[in-house]
Amino acid sequence: MTRYIRRAAALCLVLLVALLVNSARVMVFQASSLDDNQANRRNMIARYDQPRGNLLVGGKPITGSRDTGQLFRYERTYKNGPLYAPVTGYSSQLYGTSLLEHTEDGVLAGTDSTLTPFPLWNDFTRSQQPGGDVATTINADAQKAAYDGLAGRRGAVAALDPSTGAILALVSSPSYDPGKFSGTGSATTSAWKALNGAANQPMLNRAIRQTYPPGSTFKIVTAAAAMDAGVVSDVTAPTNTPSPWLLPDTSTLLENEATGCEDASLADAIRVSCNTVMAKLGVQVGLRGMVSAARRFGFDDAGLRLPSGVSRSNFDTDMDRSQLALSSIGQFNTTATPLQMAMVSAAVANGGALMQPHLVDRTTDDRGNTLAQTGPKTYRQVMSPGTAMELQAMMQDAVEDGTGTNARIPGVAVGGKTGTAQHGVNNKGVPYAWFISWAQSPDSGTPAVAVAVVVEDAEADRADISGGGNAAPIARDVMEAVLNSARQ
Repeated sequence: MTRYIRRAAALCLVLLVALLVNSARVMVFQASSLDDNQANRRNMIARYDQPRGNLLVGGKPITGSRDTGQLFRYERTYKNGPLYAPVTGYSSQLYGTSLLEHTEDGVLAGTDSTLTPFPLWNDFTRSQQPGGDVATTINADAQKAAYDGLAGRRGAVAALDPSTGAILALVSSPSYDPGKFSGTGSATTSAWKALNGAANQPMLNRAIRQTYPPGSTFKIVTAAAAMDAGVVSDVTAPTNTPSPWLLPDTSTLLENEATGCEDASLADAIRVSCNTVMAKLGVQVGLRGMVSAARRFGFDDAGLRLPSGVSRSNFDTDMDRSQLALSSIGQFNTTATPLQMAMVSAAVANGGALMQPHLVDRTTDDRGNTLAQTGPKTYRQVMSPGTAMELQAMMQDAVEDGTGTNARIPGVAVGGKTGTAQHGVNNKGVPYAWFISWAQSPDSGTPAVAVAVVVEDAEADRADISGGGNAAPIARDVMEAVLNSARQ
């Protein structure tokens, strides 16, 4: 009898060990895959069982959480949703997250390890902390000025602090309200379907995810390349350029929209925007030199993050001389995001040093204690300080007595460059209106803001599209908003 009892006890022990091993296998080795299984709703229930942390502009929340009383209890809300959508992105119970709502999800949802009192706390307790907040670098007045300036027209605005890289405005138009599809139900799915099917693409973030031919605004890059390469040593000297100019190795004549471009100096070519002078200078710099210069400004960089990803701006690396000539005036295959062109202006304004653009100033826990803070970081030294100083003077001339007079601000040093980029088959599409600029108040030693504006405006008459006429007034309003807020 004792023998049978021992055998039964041994069998029970084996079964107990097998049960423990299987439990350990499930809890340790399969926990992650089970957590991520779409059929497991426990994580979703826990995720929405507490209010989400907020995104802040000027210390004030532009997001919130609404108690629905449903299974997924707290639903995301947005204050001035269309105004800030290119910054916040969306947080939807059905469709996930985007932009800052995505990149900062751990802090906002309370799952980030920096929120826990001890390392691995959440892993052991299977819990989450109260959501933290994310303070953005956005200037509320500049954001509104950019949004109001576009007035629903297709286009975008990006504004930076040249000395820190902080993004002061990021606007895409037309926009959308991310609160329309925060929850669940038929209204959410209908709103999502309508927005994604809209012909004017309101959910496309044109400021950082859309690239355009930059047109004549790219001439600032070409000018920097020519001066740093020694192709131009005196910006006031004639360049021996005919008007029109025969593109190399072709029978095609390159024309100028402006007058006075025959044998114009570099300074005059920037002031009135001469195609011929700048295209010829690009060819003289050469393909290798132009590629190197463009890349210093950020072109061809597919890894730029804000922390949200930014579409790659393009400058081709394999071109013949005529293609290089067109690329040097922002045409052919040259494309750029509005953020990229704001970076070009910022590098000039900051003495040739381009700072890393960033959208998050700091993250905090629910009590306001700082978890992490973003400091200024140099992206690249784009050009020599001497070249930057000469470009600053040339851009100021373009505003004072050139194509950018609509960007003037009384008593303020403003530099700018217009652009009218052609596109479409045989350039029959309505041109894009561009303006890049920077502004420095007289009582400051450093520029306060650098701006890029692009207006698509497909409904306007072709003759009405111009960087100076359509885009410069928007840039002026954004710059004034930043300068005025600095005085308050």
